[in-house]
Amino acid sequence: MSVKGRPTKADVARLANVSTATVSYVLNNSVGRTISAQTRAAVHTAAAELGYRPNLAARNLARGKSGVILYIVPQLAGGEMPMQVGTHMTTELTRRGIMQVQLFETEHDDAVADAINHLQPIAVTSLFPLGRKASGAVKDAAIPHICVHTLPGLGDPQYSVGQMRVDHLVSRGHRNLAFAYSGDRRWRALGDYWIDGVRRAADQQGLPDVVVRAVTPDDSAAVVRELHAAGVTAVCAQSDEVAFVVLDGIRRAGLRCPDDLAVMGVDATALSRFSVPALTTVEFDRTAIAEVALSAVLAELGVADDPGPAARDIATLITREST
Repeated sequence: MSVKGRPTKADVARLANVSTATVSYVLNNSVGRTISAQTRAAVHTAAAELGYRPNLAARNLARGKSGVILYIVPQLAGGEMPMQVGTHMTTELTRRGIMQVQLFETEHDDAVADAINHLQPIAVTSLFPLGRKASGAVKDAAIPHICVHTLPGLGDPQYSVGQMRVDHLVSRGHRNLAFAYSGDRRWRALGDYWIDGVRRAADQQGLPDVVVRAVTPDDSAAVVRELHAAGVTAVCAQSDEVAFVVLDGIRRAGLRCPDDLAVMGVDATALSRFSVPALTTVEFDRTAIAEVALSAVLAELGVADDPGPAARDIATLITREST
């Protein structure tokens, strides 16, 4: 049997020779209904043959819930990656009848908590850990939180990216490394995430302790001079944007990159190739990350299409003139 467009519950019922109500009872695992094993098998076989997927949004609306997945871009997440991953997930979830709402976490308001309380989402997803208010709201609502960076399908990006950066710098002859935080404390958590991997990788290489400094546009030249005087020869920045600030500090300090101080970013922003010198950075496979996240969400909701994707490399080193 073939159908035009997206198969419906009625299509499944016709193929299985049962009522649409029976299809709902079977696919929703409704309790208190006596349905034979033969009928259940017929419904599942028909649904699989047609490629039918239950519309979770409609199902949850009927139960008094929104059926919405809330995708939160944490305050600590910079760059385009969170939005690109979220957009890919939204598209794929919509094809399955699931609505995803993208929300940006802020520092001083209760937008996330209000959204959770009013939308009553069936799950919350985010690339990185949530802030205190958002985490508390998720816990109070007793709903699943799929934190993407911890999923097995991504391996251990915190360490693997740190290792990639440290190994590259060591291959260039560097041993005394520094890590540059953003001087804006709102983005400190992202630095905390990446620096742990850099430190672990440096320890594996037997390097001296990584020097840690915060840098702002106002004090970048002074910070660069201090690092250079301390014998640091390469800087891992917490993001491409922070790396740009370090590059500006090198210029204003009268030093040269990479001769006096090499610099690496992370996240391969669109402008990284246009810095002077062009920035060495780490690029992420946004589609692969989104597919791992999507699989985890569907598994959490009990509607996974296939086994989750196998662990794969999601990051690639982009070597340019800054190292």
